[in-house]
Amino acid sequence: MYWQDYIWFIFAMLLCMVFSAFASARVHSSFAKYNKVRCRSGLTGRDAVTRLMRANGVNDISVGCVNGELTDHYHPSKKIVNLSESTYNNDSVAAVAVAAHEIGHVMQNQNGYLPYRLRTALVPVVNIGSRLAMPLVLVGLLIDMFVNLSNSETGFYIAMIGVILYGGSLLFALVTLPVELNASNRARKMLLAEGILTEAEIPAAKEVLSAAALTYLASILTSLVYFLRFLVYVLTMFGRRNNRR
Repeated sequence: MYWQDYIWFIFAMLLCMVFSAFASARVHSSFAKYNKVRCRSGLTGRDAVTRLMRANGVNDISVGCVNGELTDHYHPSKKIVNLSESTYNNDSVAAVAVAAHEIGHVMQNQNGYLPYRLRTALVPVVNIGSRLAMPLVLVGLLIDMFVNLSNSETGFYIAMIGVILYGGSLLFALVTLPVELNASNRARKMLLAEGILTEAEIPAAKEVLSAAALTYLASILTSLVYFLRFLVYVLTMFGRRNNRR
């Protein structure tokens, strides 16, 4: 790809980097702000997880603690909700909101929430696609350059398979956003229903969880830019070669 073809990519990536930095800063500032506010129920993140699972009839999921801040995650295959050190024994509104968000994912899995199931199914596709996308694009270009296939589009099709495989990352990012928003919505409802947070505390929890959603939007934009880069690269290179024939 010639230098002029990179200009749009560089500009778009700079915008994505700025937005990603803003989203990350917003998450940490929101968490820090409400991490100083103790929830009136006095429950910690671990307490909230335990109560919410019990209230929803979930008894086969364990609760663990992992290093770091905001490294909380639900591991469905291992049947464990891992809370970060900043959440596990913390009784702040922010910590309880983040912990409840992970139970939102547990309930998505328990209830067979379609976007969640789709995201889970896409994981192996994304793993394979991220490894094979660029090699397939290069293989396609090499075939087109060095193999004499009369009027054949074999190289182009192989390269496009690489582009499509990378598109799995974009699809994964697109599906992730509604999954995360739904988990946050479930979290707020459960926290209120179980009396873990009061009506007055819910806006603070919403602010923390909404800030986190910005990071997933940033991921979508970044994946879109990389996907378009692959697509434009293939179309441009094969277009130039066809023009020279």
